[in-house]
Amino acid sequence: MRHGKLILAAAAFLLTAAFLTRGKQLPDLSSAPEEAPIPWKEDLSGSLSNELSELPLMDHAIDSFLNFWGLHGASLAIVRNDSLLYARGYGWADASTRMHPDVRLRLASVSKLLTAVGIMRLQEEGKVFLETPVFGPYGILGEYDKYIRDDRFYEITVEHLLRHQGGFSSRGGDVMFNTARFMQQHGLSEPPSTDFLVRKEVARRLAFEPGSYQEYSNFGYLLLSLVIEKASGMPYEEFMQKEVFGPAGCRHFSLGGDYLKDRLPGETRYYMHPDAEPGPSFDHQFASVEKCYGGNFISGLYGAGGWIGSVPELARLVCSIDGHGPVPDILEPFSIGQMTHYFDDSTYGLGWVDCKPDGEWTRTGSFSGTSALIKVYPDGECWIMVTNTSAWRGSRFTRNTAALFKNLRGRFSSQLPSRDLFRE
Repeated sequence: MRHGKLILAAAAFLLTAAFLTRGKQLPDLSSAPEEAPIPWKEDLSGSLSNELSELPLMDHAIDSFLNFWGLHGASLAIVRNDSLLYARGYGWADASTRMHPDVRLRLASVSKLLTAVGIMRLQEEGKVFLETPVFGPYGILGEYDKYIRDDRFYEITVEHLLRHQGGFSSRGGDVMFNTARFMQQHGLSEPPSTDFLVRKEVARRLAFEPGSYQEYSNFGYLLLSLVIEKASGMPYEEFMQKEVFGPAGCRHFSLGGDYLKDRLPGETRYYMHPDAEPGPSFDHQFASVEKCYGGNFISGLYGAGGWIGSVPELARLVCSIDGHGPVPDILEPFSIGQMTHYFDDSTYGLGWVDCKPDGEWTRTGSFSGTSALIKVYPDGECWIMVTNTSAWRGSRFTRNTAALFKNLRGRFSSQLPSRDLFRE
């Protein structure tokens, strides 16, 4: 009886999805119109092969997933016990380039995991600690104290920010994704500097006592980016390159840009789902833009959501913070334990959005034009997929990607090649 109910539920889901996508002009992934090609750097392309389909049935399932959701392209990496077994691109990176493992994509809130690693590196160097206050006479960002009107700000610690427990709320709109309104409120003719944004935000009241509750906060991770700068004495991006990505063996992470003209070498093009409506740009420059190009102030996100990178290199970074070999860890076991410690189902990990008691870790990310999912499983496998297209389900689409991973793991995990592409 239960099996029959599951079949009916699955059929109902597919019928609902078919109804919602009925009449949409889904992209034809077999061809595309003329468009400028990806601006490759010579040393960025071609390190991983995408020509041979070694698991054609799995690749077919992923191609079908892309077509069903109207996605132009996606990149997948599969790791087992720190060995990269599979890395493949699906669909299109832009109108003239097939997706390839080396293509770089926006990582959205996966960037928060990277920022958390930066904080843990600083803690190991004795420059900042989880219990360090962010503001106040002993706070690392004490230069903002003169703007604070709510004394509860002085209770915020670095750990509160990492766990989204700083007291910030986006119920009136997420300030990191409402730049146009912020500019209007403060009479600005251009997007605010990070310093100006922080000064105005710390002058507001907190929504709750720090540590008493959690509410997802992009602004909190912007503050963590500034904590990294202050504690390290380096610009945020420079510190991350030198102290996180370099030691992990990752060469091609960068902070991304806002418009199509800002696309970096080796970076994909981004697309909206078929029903997406254009809107005004975040900086009041244009009355109508694709939301993935000008709808959000991507370059202002920093450690909250600004990074781009290739999926295999992202897999390499995860291997360097998982507490296992053969990829050398860039964090001590104690730091990795702190990042992944399970408290309860309602408490975020440090950088991870979910850490199960059995050792399953999850990091998600999405905004206009991209969706990203990292799943580390207790059996030693890690699956990562990043897309270059918004799905009409928005951030909830990551649940569908997680369901895809579960299905593919059950069918194909035993068929994955025995090798390590990190070493080849």
